[in-house]
Amino acid sequence: MRVGRSSLVDVAEDAIRRWLATGRHRSGERLPPEQELSAQLGISRGTLRTALRRLEESGEIVRRQGSGTFVGHSTSWTLDEGLEKLVSYNKLARRRGVALELGQLDIEQLPLGAEQASLFELDPGTPATTITRVVLLDGSPGAHMRDVVHPTIQLPPPAKLKRALERGQMVLDVLLKQGIPVAYNRSHIKACVLTRRDRVGKALGVTATTAALEIEHVTCTAEGAPVEQSVDTFLPRSIDLHVVRWLEDVPPVPPIERRSRE
Repeated sequence: MRVGRSSLVDVAEDAIRRWLATGRHRSGERLPPEQELSAQLGISRGTLRTALRRLEESGEIVRRQGSGTFVGHSTSWTLDEGLEKLVSYNKLARRRGVALELGQLDIEQLPLGAEQASLFELDPGTPATTITRVVLLDGSPGAHMRDVVHPTIQLPPPAKLKRALERGQMVLDVLLKQGIPVAYNRSHIKACVLTRRDRVGKALGVTATTAALEIEHVTCTAEGAPVEQSVDTFLPRSIDLHVVRWLEDVPPVPPIERRSRE
C-alpha cells in the first residue's frame, strides 16, 4: 500500500534529520547533490525538495542557489570539533560563525630542543621557524598556539606569512597552500593549569589559576614524515572536543517500519 505524497515527505524529512544528527557532517559542510540524495532515499526529486524546504525553514540546512545544500549554521561561539577529520581552526571557525582574530604574534628562528629534534630526526639546536600567537575568539583571548615547522619546509617570506596569519589562517592552511602533502596528524590531549605568572597564562591574560585544555599536534605526510609540531592551549569554553563513532558509513535511509508500508 502506498502512502500519500505528504507522508513520503515526512519520511524523507525524518531520515535526513536523523542522518544529520549523527555528526557525520559538520555545520557548513556541503551535502550530496539532490539527485544522489533522492536515489538513496528512493523518492522523487520533487518530494526531496519539499523535505529540504522544511529543513531549511527550521534552520537545519541552508540552500544556496547554484552552490548546493549545506548543513545549518550554529550560533555558538565555541569551536565544536570532532576528532574524525583534520580541519584547521580557521575553517572550523568559519563553519561555526566564530570570528577569529590574531592577538600577539611572534615569528622567530629558534633552535630545536632535544624532543623536537628527535621528532624531526635532526640535530638539537637546528634553527626552525617557530610561530607563537594568541588567537582571539569573538574579541576575547581563546587560545595560545605555538607551532614549530620542519626546517626543510619552504614557508612564505616572513611578511607574507605574517599577513596570512593576521587574516586568521592557521599554520595548517599555510602548509596546504604551499603544496605540502599533509595527510593526517596525531593529537595528544591533556588538561593543564594556567596561572597569571606562567608564560601562556600571561599571554592569555588569566587573572587566577585556571584549568585549560592542551592539545599537542604532530602533522604528517601520508608516508608518516612529520612536517610540523604544535602545542595549542585553549581556555575554558573556547573549544568543545567530541568523538562520533558509528558502525559504518551509510546514506540517509527512511525508517524500516514506514518504508514497508509504501
